Amino acid sequence: MATKGNPGDQRTRRSLSIAVASGLCLFFYILGAWKRSGFGKGDSIALEITRRSDCSILNNLNYQTSGGDVILDALKSEIKEFKPCDANFTDYTPCHDQMRAMTFPRENMIYRERHCPPEEEKLHCLIPAPKGYTTPFPWPKSRDYVPYANAPYKSLTVEKAVQNWIQYEAHVFRFPGGGTQFPHGAGAYINQLASVIPMDNGMVRTALDTGCGVASWGAYLFKKNVIAMSFAPRDSHEAQVQFALERGVPAIIGVLGTIKLPYPSRAFDMAHCSRCLIPWGANDGMYMMEVDRVLRPGGYWVLSGPPINWRINYQEWQRPKEELEEEQKKIEDIAKLLCWEKKQEFGEIAIWQKRTNSCPEHAVQPTICHSTNPDDVWYKRMEACVTPYPESSGADDIKRGVWKPFRERVNAVPPRISSGSIPGVSVEAYLEDNRTWKKHVNGYKRVNKIIDSGRYRNIMDMSAGMGGFAAALDSPKLWVMNVMPTIAEKDTLGVIYERGLIGIYHDWCEAFSTYPRTYDLIHANGVFSLYKDKCTMEDILLEMDRILRPEGTVIFRDQLDVLVNVKRVVGGMRWNTKLVDHEDGPLITEKVLFAVKQYWVADDETNTST
Repeated sequence: MATKGNPGDQRTRRSLSIAVASGLCLFFYILGAWKRSGFGKGDSIALEITRRSDCSILNNLNYQTSGGDVILDALKSEIKEFKPCDANFTDYTPCHDQMRAMTFPRENMIYRERHCPPEEEKLHCLIPAPKGYTTPFPWPKSRDYVPYANAPYKSLTVEKAVQNWIQYEAHVFRFPGGGTQFPHGAGAYINQLASVIPMDNGMVRTALDTGCGVASWGAYLFKKNVIAMSFAPRDSHEAQVQFALERGVPAIIGVLGTIKLPYPSRAFDMAHCSRCLIPWGANDGMYMMEVDRVLRPGGYWVLSGPPINWRINYQEWQRPKEELEEEQKKIEDIAKLLCWEKKQEFGEIAIWQKRTNSCPEHAVQPTICHSTNPDDVWYKRMEACVTPYPESSGADDIKRGVWKPFRERVNAVPPRISSGSIPGVSVEAYLEDNRTWKKHVNGYKRVNKIIDSGRYRNIMDMSAGMGGFAAALDSPKLWVMNVMPTIAEKDTLGVIYERGLIGIYHDWCEAFSTYPRTYDLIHANGVFSLYKDKCTMEDILLEMDRILRPEGTVIFRDQLDVLVNVKRVVGGMRWNTKLVDHEDGPLITEKVLFAVKQYWVADDETNTST
């Protein structure tokens, strides 16, 4: 005879059915996005699956057994609906706004630096995608092709037509891999550099490209298993950085001006400038000294273009040879002051190598920086001084710049940890962190089965710790921008670089230095607990929405009460969500919230959205 069962059993069955339904809902939504993006066939089937998946069930999860009154109150509170911004904000970059920039001095590129809006000028609306926006092509096709609708700006196809930067063909931009300094293509140019710089054995892994243009150098470096952090200002060459990220190449909006670069000391194996228009000899060599700060001991600096080999090229460059001669002399003098060794000069390319230890006593001694922390760079002014090598003892420490090849470097104990230079972070803690993140990432893949399918290329970790999330992903189909919050208790960004990964300092109370829609997947581990007394959850979530692509995914990991509030806010932002337990079971108070941003675009006629 059938029985109704006890209330506890009914709650258990209901919770299980909701969990199964909500899991299927998110899975089918992601599958639908994947199909619509052009990664597979059968778009109409995917759309029908998405339509039939009732994602409203995600708002009916039963928290009675695990959340208490606080969670129930949060779920009952009214959801605020966020309206779309006007269509003319499709490419809004809050801290690099053109109108605001023009109010600052042009001296030393101050007006191109970060200038964020005050609280009263912040937009509290959703940045729309342009009409016709589509998911970028999968890598490596995206390296060479970008849909015109995603960045509809043709000025570079005219300005750089003879230099083979970019071409427009049938509603698609094509990037032939050319550049001002590499007329035979970026691949051939990189092979030239590799005849001097050891790029083929994993010893050079991280690179910095200053004034990157559309980042073809960084795009083709992936063939060498080298990952470049590229940057360029938001200037008259519209959408340079936007094109780079649409292509699937790491890049930020940035400039060498008066503020230190947002990277730790001894971070990059190589730095590069190809006609980047930076006055390297100006300001007593301050810019070369900043490159020296971020270069690892033994790292390389490449300068390509004027004034190198000025005797042959001054007429072509249409500049007085006396001016070019003086410019190169200043660069050579500063390089000597830094004790860089000039490895080779051929054509218009010069390559220097930084010493693995301090300048010899008989050399001319430069002015040494007095800062006790060379990684304290956020909004700190650049100085014309040389960052000292770290104190050390023995031949195998960080002073000597002992490098491991890249694949070994990812999981090896980084020198900053083995030397004990980060208080409170032991070798055992590092190894345990690696094990933990492998478990977490395996858990993510059980919920979102397309994480390493190629659907997600540009990935961001908003609070990266020691880079465990990025290391656990470990796929040639993707890269991770590891962000170190400036208010983090421990600064481990240098550890991330020593693993052969890339990252940047940032304060999440401000907008990130990128265009809208530039990341496919965002990982937010403990971000809202970290910032709970610093700025509003709403502001951070709106910024995440700005930089996330339509149909992109966010993975939140935090305490349950925090995630319920996040779920409530994003309920008004056109995101679909699913809350799941920690990998170790329901008794762990830390939970995981998966979210998928819906596809919608600006309506040019009404300045609303569709």
